[in-house]
Amino acid sequence: MSRGKRMLAFGVLPVLLVGLSSCGTSTPPDTFDLSAISTVETSASARNRQLLIANPTALKALDSDQVLVRVSPSEIQYLSNSQWSDRLTLMVQSKLVQAFEDTERLGGVGIPGQGLAIDYQLITDIRAFEILTVGGDQAVVEISVKLLNDRNGTVRAQRSFRATAPARGAANEAYIQAMDRAFGEVTRDIVSWALTIM
Repeated sequence: MSRGKRMLAFGVLPVLLVGLSSCGTSTPPDTFDLSAISTVETSASARNRQLLIANPTALKALDSDQVLVRVSPSEIQYLSNSQWSDRLTLMVQSKLVQAFEDTERLGGVGIPGQGLAIDYQLITDIRAFEILTVGGDQAVVEISVKLLNDRNGTVRAQRSFRATAPARGAANEAYIQAMDRAFGEVTRDIVSWALTIM
């Protein structure tokens, strides 16, 4: 059995517990969430700006509640007995909103449908959000970002943000924690970059 396939068989410790069915015989998968960042590395402020966090895009393999594992450059699997607490794209959007709000350096932050008179849109594409088993187990998170001036429809700036984090163990919880650390680094960089530009 390959190392990648062995990895998928390990047990897990859940970050967010899921209640067990009282009448079912099978145990539901452990459910995991992402952390919200608490600090950013910039003093920039845009208190007179309102920002809309658009719905992120992603390939179908990522746009689900399954935890993706890349066992070779061309082969992917999903982490057994594990799932995200929501579709990955919705989780990323929610955590980005929270990260910008927590800075208290914007006039307003929201998502489509909330009626903001927005100045900028943050448009994101999730290119990688996975555990890579080639050359050692590590989390890889890459998000491409465009900052769109909503007043004139022009792209103010665009950049791709990428971070990796080694898995500190061979259990599913260790893989989730590695992805959480990598996502936290990417989120901090996105927030700092956007605040500096707006």
